[in-house]
Amino acid sequence: MRKKFEPQLQIGQVDIADIQFDLRSRDEIPKILIGLQHVFTTPELQEKVFEILDAVIPNDIDKSFGRPGMFLWILFVLACLRVNCKWDFDKVHEMANQHHSIRLMLSHGLFDETEYSLQSIKDNFALLTPAVTDQLNQLVVEAGHDLFPTEETVELKGQCDSWVVKTDVHYPTNNNLLFDAIGKAISIIAFICFRLQISGWRQWRHHIDTIKSFLTASENCGNRRLKKRRLKLNERRKFVRLTKNILIASKILSRQSRRL
Repeated sequence: MRKKFEPQLQIGQVDIADIQFDLRSRDEIPKILIGLQHVFTTPELQEKVFEILDAVIPNDIDKSFGRPGMFLWILFVLACLRVNCKWDFDKVHEMANQHHSIRLMLSHGLFDETEYSLQSIKDNFALLTPAVTDQLNQLVVEAGHDLFPTEETVELKGQCDSWVVKTDVHYPTNNNLLFDAIGKAISIIAFICFRLQISGWRQWRHHIDTIKSFLTASENCGNRRLKKRRLKLNERRKFVRLTKNILIASKILSRQSRRL
């Protein structure tokens, strides 16, 4: 048996429309609950949400008789909190059983000691497929646009969080670009030799490491206080000379592969 929600209030229960939130709070939970309160108190929006949620109930389950299951409104509230707050199931389980404001939004009163098991939450969340989630998301976004209409000429602005991610992107100097090109050329040559069974490129990884060592040596020379710049120029000449040899060998290989 599945119900949308329990219309009959219990002793100590607060109507969802009368729940008060701390508007000065900077946490995301009160903001999400305020949005859910608007969904619940708007009859047309509420009906559309329940139409989408009704479709997730399996056909072999009677909606009017049998053991009562989780209300659709409770499933919708917990799903919104999990997606927006990026919670795992353990976090949802703890907050659904202990958080005061969330329990008020779930229609639990002061004397209601109903608790949700972790397995029950997982089983009910399994009903919300990505397609259903996209439908609910589109419906809520359209309701937000209707609530705060903007002119067509006004650019819609959003807000998101950003953080630093470690990447392998280096400054594109001439030496770095040359090393990237030669390293890719060597790996391609090794792949062609392996497919065509051509010998001579078994140590292709060693060749890349050798070129890398010449590149590092040429870069380190620029950081030292040398009286003469000949050492730095010599290291760069070695690096360029080795890359030229690789290019010559690649041209010879291309001729051999065409013959095969």
